[in-house]
Amino acid sequence: QVQLVESGGGLVQPGGSLRLSCTASGSIISFNPMGWYRQAPGKERELVAVIPIVGRTNYADSVKGRFTISRENAKNTVYLQMNNLKPEDTAVYYCYGRTGYVEVWGQGTLVTVSS
Repeated sequence: QVQLVESGGGLVQPGGSLRLSCTASGSIISFNPMGWYRQAPGKERELVAVIPIVGRTNYADSVKGRFTISRENAKNTVYLQMNNLKPEDTAVYYCYGRTGYVEVWGQGTLVTVSS
């Protein structure tokens, strides 16, 4: 089974930017969609953004205009560019992909937005 590994998390000040990467151990061509979820302390996991093979991307209202999801199938990688970060964006961010009936999750990467 293909594994997903996130990277790029860390500590950033409010208003700053980070780019998360999710690299798969195999091809993501058949993954539809791929996406990012996040889970803040004491809260449930929530959708951040999804990107299908073809079609429009979708974002949570809380990140629209600030986050951008993209995928580079040739590199088996999905990205999440996060700009104008806010303290409420602090969470563990998980990469997600679905191929057929199989769902695959990464182990998560921590993003902390604090001054």
